[in-house]
Amino acid sequence: MDLGITGRRAIVCASSKGLGRACAEALLAEGVRVVINGRDAERLARTAEELRVSYRAEVIAVVADVTTSAGRSALLAACPEPDILINNNAGPDPGPFSALDEDDWLEALSANMVAPLQLVRAVMPAMIARKFGRIVNITSAMVTTPRTNMALSSGPRAGLTAALKGLSFELAPHNVTINNLLPERFDTDRQLQMAHVAMETQHIDFEEARRRQVAAIAAKRMGRPEEFGATCAFVCSAFSGYLSGQNIHLDGGTYPALV
Repeated sequence: MDLGITGRRAIVCASSKGLGRACAEALLAEGVRVVINGRDAERLARTAEELRVSYRAEVIAVVADVTTSAGRSALLAACPEPDILINNNAGPDPGPFSALDEDDWLEALSANMVAPLQLVRAVMPAMIARKFGRIVNITSAMVTTPRTNMALSSGPRAGLTAALKGLSFELAPHNVTINNLLPERFDTDRQLQMAHVAMETQHIDFEEARRRQVAAIAAKRMGRPEEFGATCAFVCSAFSGYLSGQNIHLDGGTYPALV
């Protein structure tokens, strides 16, 4: 299926690995010109070269920390008027609510609420002018199913979700959509990190930690990054203009509620 976005331009934040990279790959496969991003220069360069070889496409790599104004400026300098913006950032470490101080909250808010809001603010005028824009935020299942040890994830990302839900009404008449992808248990480095956290807090070995991760998913398996990327590509497509302001769970059927 041709998604109708060949030649479009995209910024994909935090895309040197994991779900961000999967989204970049899916867009490249559709002929989108992609700017990828990361803080580790060596890993980002390696990823960019792998993508150029695999997709025979121009890939611009920007070493930048999107939580800073300088980092966001560097991304926008590389692609001033993207048709597609994929907001993404590393998830905060889990921990008990009682251990979180003011600095922890400010850092989490900067990374997972303020930074994506500022990027949206920067790119939306040109999207409105050309009557096409796709804004996708990679958030977390913790937005709709919060857990006490994941407050730094659920709080800022829920704030982002609420702020952009309101904006989605303003942008919809201009064929500019805003949607959120809510992953749960994809087989990436994040789940390896969470397995090691479980090992320490639950006093179990790695195999048991991984078994429990899989058991928590209705499909009884981890998600594959390419499944996430394919969903992202459709949400960015020419055929998704009637889909906006939505939280899309990608969790193997685990989300327990009706709405």
